Amino acid sequence: MRIVCVGGGPAGLYFSLLARLRSGGRDEVVLAERRPPGTAAGFAVTLGEDILDDLYRTDPVGAERVRAAAHVWDSQVVTVGPKRVHLGGRYGYSIGRARLLEVLTDRARELGVTVLHETEVAPDGDLAADPVTADADVVVAADGVGSAIRTARAEAFGTRISHGRNLYVWFGTAKPFRQFTFTFERTDAGWIWFHAYPAADCVSTCIVECSPETWTGLGLDRMDPDEAMRMLERVFARTLDGHRLIAPPGMSGAPWQRFREVRNLSWRDGHVVLAGDAAHTTHFAIGSGTVLAVEDAIALADHLYPGGTGIGGTGSGVPAGGASTGGASTGGDPDGGIDVDAALAGYDAQRRAAMAGVQRMARGSMEWFESRPGRLDGTEPVAFAWSLLNRRHDQGRLHRRLHGATQAEPVRKVRQRLTQARRVRRALRRGEIGPGRR
Repeated sequence: MRIVCVGGGPAGLYFSLLARLRSGGRDEVVLAERRPPGTAAGFAVTLGEDILDDLYRTDPVGAERVRAAAHVWDSQVVTVGPKRVHLGGRYGYSIGRARLLEVLTDRARELGVTVLHETEVAPDGDLAADPVTADADVVVAADGVGSAIRTARAEAFGTRISHGRNLYVWFGTAKPFRQFTFTFERTDAGWIWFHAYPAADCVSTCIVECSPETWTGLGLDRMDPDEAMRMLERVFARTLDGHRLIAPPGMSGAPWQRFREVRNLSWRDGHVVLAGDAAHTTHFAIGSGTVLAVEDAIALADHLYPGGTGIGGTGSGVPAGGASTGGASTGGDPDGGIDVDAALAGYDAQRRAAMAGVQRMARGSMEWFESRPGRLDGTEPVAFAWSLLNRRHDQGRLHRRLHGATQAEPVRKVRQRLTQARRVRRALRRGEIGPGRR
């Protein structure tokens, strides 16, 4: 089988390397990315325990490299003006987006994937006429939220795109945040806030968001990126501690965006399937974009290679020469025959059903940020932080009482120790080499 993945993000890269593993190196896999190598947009993405478990289950060699490059944030805080509120028992991982793509690209090449950078596939939508995709048995459109392939086949996919109300922009900052931090500041034009978390040793991601009224009231609609960053540094001086904001590579003169929610009635059109942001988007406030992209990749591999674990005794995988040295399963039947039509239909049905609830939750989270901060005046910060924590689903009275108790340092320290023990136990269970590392 010949497979072409269009788009060098997490969905395309992870599926491409799994296809080589699951096919035992027999299937030809090509990945085409229009950007040059090392030009990933943004600073960092977040990962949770479940996706790390999935990475170790499906490719432990690559998973260990991802984990080694990731940073742990072992708590969350909410600051409302000068008041600091702690969200106990919460932790996660983050990794620089460029570093993640570098790790996945290296692993894909190691397994024999042909990676083509600076290669734009079928810009007019005619996959049959493009030499990269003309003879492909499967085309995976993982080319992002603005997917050209999806746009060209929008009627077949039943694409629906809607926009959020608030304005947001992704920056970096030289402040090394060690906690996942939400900061809300009152200005003369209304409330403005950011989400921050570690990206690398000396850089953090900082996503600034506000209502349209605050955006225009502060004059952000008329400022160039440098001017906006300097003004926002003053607004958030209390939390940034004098550190500067950093523009991401290639930032345009109009970096502010409204969130685009992408939905598709079908993820499949013949031998073409959608994955990652091309198939669906979820508001950045739930931090699930990369996780969901990898889940798409794993699900597609599961359907195309049923029974193929891709994991051998040594975990060494498939060399570029094509022969398997890691005992990877062939998937499908022993003769290599795969019912591609049924596999793609199964993937489409499974992942669309799984995404329906996630997108509802993400929309609810987006709407919370569109309405709740505007009513912050007069709200007690601990109660506001609980509302933020509770925005996805009701966590009940017991957790609310625990949230209140966590504001006391002795209780908070006990919860931190328990959380650390829980994290190490989970890491040991999935086979991390250094379970206690940060």
